[in-house]
Amino acid sequence: MFILFLNNIIINFSFYKPVFYPLVIIFLTIVALLLYTSLSKSILNELFKSDEQIQNSIKQTIHELNTPVSTIKLNTKMLLKEEKNNKSIEQLNRINKSCNNLLELYNDMEYIIKKEVHGIELQNICLDELIIKTIDKYDDIKEKINIQYTKTNLNIISDKKGLQTVIDNLVSNAIKYNKKNGKISIYTKDNSLYIDDTGIGIDVKNIFKVFDKYYQENNTNVGFGMGLYRVKTFCDNNNIKLNIHSKMDISTSIVLTFK
Repeated sequence: MFILFLNNIIINFSFYKPVFYPLVIIFLTIVALLLYTSLSKSILNELFKSDEQIQNSIKQTIHELNTPVSTIKLNTKMLLKEEKNNKSIEQLNRINKSCNNLLELYNDMEYIIKKEVHGIELQNICLDELIIKTIDKYDDIKEKINIQYTKTNLNIISDKKGLQTVIDNLVSNAIKYNKKNGKISIYTKDNSLYIDDTGIGIDVKNIFKVFDKYYQENNTNVGFGMGLYRVKTFCDNNNIKLNIHSKMDISTSIVLTFK
C-alpha cells in the first residue's frame, strides 16, 4: 500500500514525464526492498527466537524424563536383591529391561537433537556389539521366532548410534513380519551384513515404496511407516549400500554393504 501511495504521488507531480518512468520504477523497487528487508528481519527474528525456545523446551523435557526412569531402575535393582520368588524375579527383570528400553529412547532423542545441532562424530565400531544389543532388546517380543546369529568379526567406521537404530529397525521388521515359529539369520559376507527372515515377504510392485516416508504395505500394522525410511536415509547419508531381496510368502533378505 505504501509503495502504491508513493507511486501516485510521483505520477501526480507536474514534473513527471514518461522519460522519468524507469527512474521511478528503480526508486520504488529500492524502497520496496528496504521495507521488505526491514519487515522480514523483525519477523524472522521472532521465528528464530520461537524455534530456539521450542528446542530448549524439548531438551529440558527429555532431560527430565531421564530422572523418573532412572529412579524406577534403581528401585527395581534394590528389590531384586531381596526377592526370592522366581516369578517375581522374572517380572522385576522385565521391568528393568523396559527401563533400559526407555533410557534407550531417551538416548535416541538426545542423539537426534545433537545430530541436528552439532553433527555426529564417526568412530570405529564392532558390529557384533550392536547386533548382540539388538537381539537382547527384542528377546521378550520375538516369542517363538528363532534368531540365528553368526559372529561377524567386522569393524567399520560409522555413526554408532545411527547404525544401532538401523539394525534395531531391520531386526524389528524381521520379527514383526515373520511367520509363526519362523527364523531370522544374521551374518556377514564380503563386507556386507545380511538379515534374512522366513516371513511374509514384500510384493515386487512395492519393493521400492517401502522406503517412502509413512508407507506401510499393511495398514493394520502398528506404527507410522517410518522405520525403513529412516534406514534408507541413514544408509544414503553414510555411504552404505542397501538392498532388499524378497519372495512373497517365502522370505526377505536385507543386505547392508559397507564401503
